[in-house]
Amino acid sequence: MTILTDRPHTALVVIDVQNGVVAEAYQRDAVVANINTLVGKARDEGVAIVWVQHSDDELEKGSDEWKYVPELARRDFEPVVHKTFGDSFEGTDLEQVLADIGVGRLVVTGAETDACIRSTIHGAFTRGYDVTLVSDAHTTSDHSEWGAPAPEKVIAHTNLYWQFQRAPGRTAAVTETVGVSFAG
Repeated sequence: MTILTDRPHTALVVIDVQNGVVAEAYQRDAVVANINTLVGKARDEGVAIVWVQHSDDELEKGSDEWKYVPELARRDFEPVVHKTFGDSFEGTDLEQVLADIGVGRLVVTGAETDACIRSTIHGAFTRGYDVTLVSDAHTTSDHSEWGAPAPEKVIAHTNLYWQFQRAPGRTAAVTETVGVSFAG
């Protein structure tokens, strides 16, 4: 029950599943397969899919590393949002894209869990969206050499705490790919 009352629709958001982002990601192939399953389900049900694509000094726009993984194919009419910050809303047209198609609920997938996924789910929630995180359709690389927990712990912790997020008029949820419902 989003506080964006004039936005009854749901969108699948696929964040940064790019060659250079997920090349060394934890359970990369399984996560990409789950995202692909959700893309197919969304298309079958007529649910909007919004693709988010990051670029920065290390992920140069147009490079092979910047491109989406070959297993996931965006259709020309599906919007793509280009970003340079972790939160997919910051400095982008994501809010306008979602407003134009009447979206108040997001089903979030992608990479990296401890950066762009966390930033975006929090950014969406504070902007009034209902946010469902798909527990087995987001991933991260191993950043333990810099003091981060192992990837499986980062993912498990994010799945754990997100299901307990609360705010007036908004819903946070966590579900596995098989349990995703695009119905509000």
